[in-house]
Formats: sequence, structure tokens, C-alpha cells
Amino acid sequence: MRPRFTAWHFTTIALLAVGYAGYYFCRSNLSVVLPLLIQEMQSRGISADAAKIHFGSIVSIGVLAYAVGKFLSGTMADMFGGRRNFLGGMGGAILFTVVFALSGGFPLFTLAWLGNRIFQSAGWAGLVKVASRWFSYSTYGTVMGVLCLSYLFGDAASRYIMSLLLDAGMGWRGIFFTGAGLLGVLFVANLTLLRETPQERGLPAPQANPLNVYGTDAEPEQDARQGLGDLLKPLFSSPTFWVVCLISLGATLLRETFNFWTPTYFVQFVHLTSGQAASRSAVFPFFGGLSVVASGILSDRLGLNGRNRVLFGGLALAAFCLLALANTPSTANPWVSVSLVALCGFLMLGPYAYLSGAISMDFGGKRGSATAAGIIDGVGYLAGYLSGDAVARITVYYGWRNAFLVLAGIAFLTASAALVLVVKTHKVAPGLSTEMEG
Repeated sequence: MRPRFTAWHFTTIALLAVGYAGYYFCRSNLSVVLPLLIQEMQSRGISADAAKIHFGSIVSIGVLAYAVGKFLSGTMADMFGGRRNFLGGMGGAILFTVVFALSGGFPLFTLAWLGNRIFQSAGWAGLVKVASRWFSYSTYGTVMGVLCLSYLFGDAASRYIMSLLLDAGMGWRGIFFTGAGLLGVLFVANLTLLRETPQERGLPAPQANPLNVYGTDAEPEQDARQGLGDLLKPLFSSPTFWVVCLISLGATLLRETFNFWTPTYFVQFVHLTSGQAASRSAVFPFFGGLSVVASGILSDRLGLNGRNRVLFGGLALAAFCLLALANTPSTANPWVSVSLVALCGFLMLGPYAYLSGAISMDFGGKRGSATAAGIIDGVGYLAGYLSGDAVARITVYYGWRNAFLVLAGIAFLTASAALVLVVKTHKVAPGLSTEMEG
């Protein structure tokens, strides 16, 4: 019998999804306005290539800070509650977005982006923790598929809205101030309506996955009496957990590269305007969102072994798509490149969403879901560090074609790790969840 959803369950999904989508007004903004920032730096006597490398370094530092924050925020959410994480991430993102807009040089740009990414790292762990306490494990795939739309459709929507503002003549500072204001509205809504558990609304607690590594469905204590070792040891002793972390390394690097560099690629290689590039870049998260919905529903129907197969298939096909991008000339119709970017999003982001979503909740249940998500995400973003500085240098010195060839190789290696997961799952217990077994 499937658990009953009440109006408060749907309200919680809406608050989490729309709230986390709002984070992207203070996250995708730098990617969208990067061509304008490069132009501003040129007006100050800094070459376009030097400015690109400078901003690439800022992005890499931000990703590294985001990764470190992920490791800390997951455990904090499990110890002290997901709602605090979720609201704290919003507040910090708003503050440092305003600081960035008030800045004028690389040192302050770096500090503001660093602070922004550290605070934003708390958001997803908070979302996972709240979701794990509101919803039954039998609906994890569907619920997390919907919630993952927050960072895909949210990214797409924020880019589209910002593209309209750019086309209307708004400068990059106006984009930052507007994003902070919009996220502020969502902060107030979540502060007012979001609750940590269904019990606070007079509703029964849902059932956690009985195969989670903690082996219990008991409600976790929301204080520091839950020791750090108690949270980490069951996860660290699971070899399958580390395979998932390895997949996260490659998948996050691919996602972060597209998230940040797509508008610049469209401007510099495909020769679109800044406004066109901003709106076209939304195809990557938009089609990824369609993939996430389909993958989430499919995983609930097929079980977690089917989830592993989708991981492998999507990443392997994405590698061929990246090879096609590498062989697309700059003289081709712009829609060829745009369509291939959309296809990459569809193939990569459905599998990617499993990692810090349903799989993390399967590993951690109610007790350690945020810790699992934080570690999986954090390990991934350590590789995502390369998406800024390293990709900038490859494109400057070797061109976009070679950058896509490198990304194709990474996709093939990540798909190989996913294949190991498929084989391991099939040998140990066909048709059952082994993501939680050591």
C-alpha cells in the first residue's frame, strides 16, 4: 500500500523545490554575466584570455569551497535538522550575492563568491534531510526526481529570466541585485511554512528504507548526541558507497563544466549574443529535468538495480554526445551545438540526480541521509574544482574541440565505474538494493 500524501506533503515538496530553485538566482548569475564581466575587465586593460582564466580560478575556488561545505553541512543537517541548513544557505547566498555586486575587482569577487558557495553548500543537504523525514522510502525515486527539478528547471528558469533582463539592457550588477531579491522572497516563504517533520503538522512518521546502513527506522535525535563516528562508520565501511562516490567525481565535473561554461562557449565559439547565449544555455538543465523525472519514476518501478543500469547507459551515451560536440565546427548552424548540449543534459543529469538524491536516502534512511548526500556531493565537487580553472586553460590554449574530447574521456571512465556497480549489484543480489551493503 503506497503511503498517503496530504496537502502538507505537497506543500513541503513545493517549498523545498521552489526554494532550492531560487538558489540558482544567486548561483547561475555569474555564468550568465561572465561575458559582460570579461568585457568590463577588458575596458580596464585586462585581456579577454587573462580575464577568462581569472574568473575560471574564482569558479574553481568556489567549487572547492562548495565541496568542503558539503562534507560539513550533511553532518550538521543530520545532527541539528535540515530546515536550519536550508534557510541558512538561503540567507548566506543572499548576503554574498549583494557583496559581489558591490565589488569591483578580483580579490573581492573571489571572497564574495567563496562565501556564496560555502553557504549554498548547506542547501541540498538540508533539503535531503527534510525529505527523508517527510516521505516513505517507497516514494524516494519519485519524490527526489521532483525535487531534483529544483536545480535543473530552477537553473533553466533563472537563466531564462536573466536573459530577458540582459536583453532589456540590465547590467551585471542589476542581475545580481535582482537575484538576491527574488531569493529573499522565497526565504520568507520557507521560514514561515516549512517544518522539519510531519509530526509537527500532526501527521504520522513515514518508513525509512529497511536496508539502510544504519539498520533502523527510528526517528533520529535532532541534537549533537548523535556522534560523528556513529554517522560516518556505517557509510565508510560500505565498498559500494565508495563506488558511488567515484561516479560522483566524474558526473559532477561534467555537470559543473556545462553549468558554468555553456554561455561562454555559445558566445565565443557559436557566435551568439550574450542574451541569446544565456537563454540557449537553459536547454542543458531543462532537458536534464525531463530526464530526472523519467528516471525517478522508472527507478521506483524497476528497483535500484534498474537505477544502476540507467547510470551506466546515460553516461556511456553522453560520452558519444560529447564526441559529437568536439567535431561540430564553429561554422555549423548554431542549433546543432545547442541541440547537442540539450542532449548531453538529457543523458547526464538523470543519472547524476540519483547520486545525491534517492541513492543517498537509501544509504542513510532518516538518520544519515544528509551525511550520505554531503559526502557523495562533496567528493564529486572536489573533481568539479577542475571545471573552472582547468577548463579555462584548456579552452584558451587548446580550443573548445579538445576540451570536449577531454570531457568525453571523463564520461567514458565514469560510465565504466557505473558498469562496475551494475555487475556488483547483479552478482550480490539481483533485483534488490545493494547500495546499502558492504
